[in-house]
Amino acid sequence: MPELSNRLDGFTESIIRKMTRVAREYDAINLSQGFPDFDPPRELTEELRKVADEGPHQYEITWGSELFREKLALKQTKLMGIPVDPATNIVVTCGSTEAMMAAMMTVCNPGDKVIVFSPFYENYTADAILTGVTPIYVPLAPPEFQFDPAKLRNAFEQGVKAIVLCNPSNPTGKVFTREELEEIARLAVEFDTFVITDEVYEHIVYEPHVHTYMASLPGMFERTLSCSSLSKTYSITGWRLGYIIGPAHVIEVCRKVHDFLTVGAAAPLQKAAVKGLEMDDAYYEELAEVYERKRTLFLDGLDRIGLKYYKPQGAYYVLVDISEFGEPDDYKFCEWLAKEIGVAAVPGSSFFREDVHQYIRFHFAKKEETLVEALKRLEKLAAYRGAEITNIK
Repeated sequence: MPELSNRLDGFTESIIRKMTRVAREYDAINLSQGFPDFDPPRELTEELRKVADEGPHQYEITWGSELFREKLALKQTKLMGIPVDPATNIVVTCGSTEAMMAAMMTVCNPGDKVIVFSPFYENYTADAILTGVTPIYVPLAPPEFQFDPAKLRNAFEQGVKAIVLCNPSNPTGKVFTREELEEIARLAVEFDTFVITDEVYEHIVYEPHVHTYMASLPGMFERTLSCSSLSKTYSITGWRLGYIIGPAHVIEVCRKVHDFLTVGAAAPLQKAAVKGLEMDDAYYEELAEVYERKRTLFLDGLDRIGLKYYKPQGAYYVLVDISEFGEPDDYKFCEWLAKEIGVAAVPGSSFFREDVHQYIRFHFAKKEETLVEALKRLEKLAAYRGAEITNIK
């Protein structure tokens, strides 16, 4: 038999998605993969019912329906403070996962180098492997997960083609300050690199922190590919609607990559999702308040249990330190946690380039009653402090 592609030799399956399967196996509460257990806004589901009868049900324009792009352009022009042309600055993708891949394939050639902050969302390494680029990792230091400007400059000096920026960050919940973004922007201009942003949590930010769009900084729109999706904002992770916003000459190439990757996002879902794009400011304010309440509930519960964690500034994830439990294998700990405690988490090592195994990641995008039950189960952890998980039956 012929050999399979060797580009996948260093490939692993998604640890996040695997932990969802582990959760199902042990009937654990799934705080691993970041999707809600509550419904989208009623306006979207009612429109979806209508679209099911009326259509469209055939191909749309491959880079996104005209109406979807028009409504998205209006929304993002207001938020980003820069004009977004629906005809030339947008390509609609099958989720932000495809958006990030298409963006990297658009700006990078095999053999190029790309900066990735560590910890990072696991897909970025997979994107690099599939694109044939080499990631250059720059550490973010807890508790604020700040980067060392000297280390970042050193990374740029290695001749990189782009930098990947997740803001607000998965898995840390870090919201990059304007000053940090300006430092990244200065280096991007100095070394003539692209910036590929992942901003799917742009509307889930906790006061006093503020989300700043990299593309909105002076001189940065022309070198920034802003990737995002509707998944987290409207609780429709299964709809797989994402997008890239960028300068016209870059988007023209992105559209070609997208066309041959997936042809186009689902036409009926684009039509129904327009209802979300038309929502006024009150929706986004309420969304932030809802997640603020969930964050408070969950973190207060972790405090009562006595678990150590890093307080997220945005998104809906929290890194928890499990050092006190004496288990050096975070993956093994997460399997034990799902089986014996009934709560599923993601081993933190899947997010770090460094040899880090003392963290696990929970998410709190769940109904309040789900979070209360999860915390109730986690209270059982108190009995295992200082124990070896291998000795626990």
